[in-house]
Amino acid sequence: MEIKITFPGNKKVYAEVNGQVIPTDQPVIQGGDGTAPSPFAHFLASIGTCAGIYVLAFCRERNIPTENVTLTERLVYANDSEGRQFLDTIAIDINVPPDFPEKYHKALVRVADQCAVKKAIANPPKFAVSTIVR
Repeated sequence: MEIKITFPGNKKVYAEVNGQVIPTDQPVIQGGDGTAPSPFAHFLASIGTCAGIYVLAFCRERNIPTENVTLTERLVYANDSEGRQFLDTIAIDINVPPDFPEKYHKALVRVADQCAVKKAIANPPKFAVSTIVR
């Protein structure tokens, strides 16, 4: 798989994946136009949406309505020994309505844990960055 990265103007950076464009921008306060989420926001959203696709598939396989099922992703920060803040925990709550079958509550957690994005973070790939003259 290849992803093409382009610079359409100001602080916008776009990624083209399989013919679809994923726009990113920086907030106005950081000199961007604020027209799209930042790359880091996309990264964080990919974790929640990845878990969500597994929850959605689980519910669909069992004909469980998903209209009132949501996920809430929360970022928990901590300080290192020098007082610098860092992202310590990404917490995901799977919110279900009262009539959601209780026997599936733990199973939802297990399927959300199958998220490929989470697995890639847990077992990080190597990075190889180079400059190519074309």
